[in-house]
Amino acid sequence: MVRRSGSADLPLHGGHVPSWLADRMAVLGSVICQAIVHHYGRDEFLRRLSHPFWFQSFGALMGMDWHSSGITTSVIGALKRGLAPLGRELGIHVCGGRGRHSRKTPEELTMLGDQLGLDAAALTRASRLVAKVDSAAVQDGFDLYLHGFFVTDEGLWTVVQQGMNGDKRQARRYHWHSQGLVSFVDQPHTAIDGPAQGEIINLTDQRAERSRSAQVDLLAVWGPDRIIDEWRTLNHAAEDEQPILPHLVMPAHHDVRSSMICGNLNSPHCQVTMVETTQTACAQWLLVLEEKDRAASDIRVYCFPLLPDKH
Repeated sequence: MVRRSGSADLPLHGGHVPSWLADRMAVLGSVICQAIVHHYGRDEFLRRLSHPFWFQSFGALMGMDWHSSGITTSVIGALKRGLAPLGRELGIHVCGGRGRHSRKTPEELTMLGDQLGLDAAALTRASRLVAKVDSAAVQDGFDLYLHGFFVTDEGLWTVVQQGMNGDKRQARRYHWHSQGLVSFVDQPHTAIDGPAQGEIINLTDQRAERSRSAQVDLLAVWGPDRIIDEWRTLNHAAEDEQPILPHLVMPAHHDVRSSMICGNLNSPHCQVTMVETTQTACAQWLLVLEEKDRAASDIRVYCFPLLPDKH
């Protein structure tokens, strides 16, 4: 199964890495990569890049010892510059980057496929879907702005991409590894590391299979335009019929001490029934996600009416 192998939450900092440090990172990073590839092989290098703790340590070793969002940008940029002249020797290639460079990833993968005889269309599709999953299928408040695609001569790949939450001044880094690729949308993540972001939409969770199937059915029967029209009608009806009522907002957290609670604190409150998914259902919803103009807001509209009522 395709794996998002981990993630990391980092403070969002501005500014730029000084040119002298960027040059040193490119040289030192390429030397370390050569040592790893020659001793352990290309596959092991990709596996290590896909681990968030190793990536963070690697950046510190290269000289970027700030614990901020800039480590992702600087490491990917340094490796892209440092490994470019060694592509034929090491068999490892870096595509993408930050901002406008991330949008050049499909073009770079196409050129690489022509040079190496790889399936460029498959690599481009993988790049696009990994970005789609972390922006539309998993809506956690972080907007992607960086996408680094590492690929070997054999066509194996690792993706390191990053999103930002400007309101919280945080960045989140996502790591993916192609080993054992089966599904992009059915339980693809092996680890998510970082503080909770509150309520999020995660349509890659196995328990969301019924929601994914219902979205496919709705799109087949109604189409996106009618779904949006119905949603607007429901919103307007609710506004017209419901008078203004007193509104109480409670804090997300308050101090609760054990002395205030009776009973067993460890007792379970509910059981979640896991729904067995099928490969066919996953494939159908993947087509919905893969639509070129399908935005995260569209996915949110499709699944919102399907969420369970809260009492």
